[in-house]
Amino acid sequence: MRTVNIHAAKTNLSRLVDQAAKGEPFVIAKAGKPLVKVVALDAPSAAEIRRLGFLSGRIAVPDDFDRMAEAEIARAFGPEE
Repeated sequence: MRTVNIHAAKTNLSRLVDQAAKGEPFVIAKAGKPLVKVVALDAPSAAEIRRLGFLSGRIAVPDDFDRMAEAEIARAFGPEE
């Protein structure tokens, strides 16, 4: 694994990050002492990302959904009499 001085890493950061994203990790060192390792993330592909609405048409939400248990909530948190 390649080791890069911190000054060189700052100067060539875009190129180094591109290489790391392609599977070539590297270590950033300061005064010859390794500090951090830069590796690509295991991010999901676009096909694996779930989107909101993926159950559209498969479930039914009642029309009174926002008023469900309204009386119980009012009794529990309503003003004291």
